Amino acid sequence: MKIVVALGFCAVSAAAFLKGDDPAGTVPATPELSRAAFARFQALDGNWIGKSTKGWEETLRYQTIAGGSTVLETSFNAHAGQEMATAFYLDGDRLMLTHYCMAKNAPRLEATGFADGGRTVVFTFKDGANIPTRDRGHMDKAVVRFETADRITSRWTWYENGAEKWFEEIVQTRRP
Repeated sequence: MKIVVALGFCAVSAAAFLKGDDPAGTVPATPELSRAAFARFQALDGNWIGKSTKGWEETLRYQTIAGGSTVLETSFNAHAGQEMATAFYLDGDRLMLTHYCMAKNAPRLEATGFADGGRTVVFTFKDGANIPTRDRGHMDKAVVRFETADRITSRWTWYENGAEKWFEEIVQTRRP
């Protein structure tokens, strides 16, 4: 029997969700979908609160920088007294992200698929700084769902020693 969990506008099988599989109905990335998703990231400018399935809470800031070419997400206190950052940008027709991680590396992920008419973006590992081999622990996949103008959800997976595992989901809401 297949269990289906409704997550906002996206229905994902529970087994697929826990394994980090792509959402149902995922289609390959196109330049049009990539540009539309980047515009959604640009619309996030402002202050946000994030709550993780691992039990922590963070404050976030989204800021469009570099002449509109990059959206910088800065995470404060997801790990006590620490900051992390993720940059979202277009590289030609490809939507990319670079995550500056507590693991002291910077994985670079590419948007490889879209679901829900482009409102869900699947990013997969391409390469990264301070990741000498694929088996060195790093964030490997991210699925970002634009649920409303004031709520997004991101799901992250970790890859290490030949295996990918679901890491956590973070629900972010815009601060008034």
